Amino acid sequence: METVIAFLVLVGVLIWFHELGHFLFARIFGVKVEVFSVGFGPPLVTKKVGDTVYQIAAIPLGGFVKLYGENERTDDPQAFSSKPPWQRILIALAGPLFNFLLTIVLFTAVFFLGVDVPRYMKEPPLVGFVEEDSWADRAGIRSGDRVLSIGGVETERWEDIRRVLIDLMVRDEKRVEVVVLREGKEVRLTTTLPEMETGREVLGIHPHLPPVIGGVAERIPGVGLSPAYQVGLKAGDRIVSVNGKKVESWYEVVREIRSSGGKPVVLVILRGGEKITKEVVPAVDPKRRIPVIGISPKVETVRESFPLGEAFVKALERTYDLFILTFKVLWGLITGAVSLKTLGGPIAIAQFAGQAAQSGLVPYLSSMAFISLQLGIFNLLPLPVLDGGLILLFLIEMVRRKPLPDKFKEYWQRVGFALIISLMVFVVVNDLLRVVGK
Repeated sequence: METVIAFLVLVGVLIWFHELGHFLFARIFGVKVEVFSVGFGPPLVTKKVGDTVYQIAAIPLGGFVKLYGENERTDDPQAFSSKPPWQRILIALAGPLFNFLLTIVLFTAVFFLGVDVPRYMKEPPLVGFVEEDSWADRAGIRSGDRVLSIGGVETERWEDIRRVLIDLMVRDEKRVEVVVLREGKEVRLTTTLPEMETGREVLGIHPHLPPVIGGVAERIPGVGLSPAYQVGLKAGDRIVSVNGKKVESWYEVVREIRSSGGKPVVLVILRGGEKITKEVVPAVDPKRRIPVIGISPKVETVRESFPLGEAFVKALERTYDLFILTFKVLWGLITGAVSLKTLGGPIAIAQFAGQAAQSGLVPYLSSMAFISLQLGIFNLLPLPVLDGGLILLFLIEMVRRKPLPDKFKEYWQRVGFALIISLMVFVVVNDLLRVVGK
């Protein structure tokens, strides 16, 4: 229920703000607004104020503003069709623009209220573990290395690595030099930047973390009750050994469990000064196809907040970075470099919103800002029915200096509805396959 409520609130706020942009710009240019709807389908709640009917409809997966004269030509000065193309372009552009403004406002609130970040992010990037066949492994980075610079930019703290990599990706850099301090000597490594995977960079480089359990998942999506939960592992347990092999870092625990091939593993844990032995049968994560037991490490965090002015600047920077990276992912979808399976629909958004809401207000606001940005960008795509498709039509009319034929617009709309419905079906199927683990 919490996931459903979090999803409805998130979608409702984003749609309302998007349609508010269309509404306000229509009013600015003297266009009569007949209906302002949050949701599609049969109206559940309606209220008429002046010339406009405000409503909440049954299907909360979109919304619309119905403008007088939107689908018919008339010389009435209150009609949308009577306005010059540049005004119609601004009215169509206002929805995505308001989504971008909302993104900046929300990220400003996130940075002002404070973000909990791992304490190690503020410490020098001393490598504790390198995942096998990861970007870091292929680059030649080893456990014990101190990362000094990437692409000529110094990395004084762990957080600098992520910032530098995103900046290099935005600039479309391919090959970069990584300088590390190894046994007192500088070592220069030339490597290719990591690919993006569903919005995150795959590094495979980690700090040293003690083998202490920070959380135990009750359930694993696509699996059911987690093995760790079933055998009674608890937060605070320190793992001493796995299958008789002593472990001193969290990633040694991960490596031993993954190398088990799904066979039972014997954990010796330290709880309240007492050693306890637990036999756990790992489950196979349906997404990554690797053995897991449902535990996460204990990571100390610090709250980082900024004055309002600095929070606003950081919000602009975060919005810009995500804006550019989103277009890189879209281009990857077009060229085939990024799998279509990474696309998510309403189920994925609901899960994302629910998890963020459970984590607290700041993560929820952050997730809302991210989805608001995606909504704004998606609506700018030059596809029929979307705002970008309308803007394209109005630009063509500006060049032609006369309206497009009604027959062309009719076919344009039909193609648009077919594309959008097909896309919705595809992402919903994607979501369902993701849930069942296929």
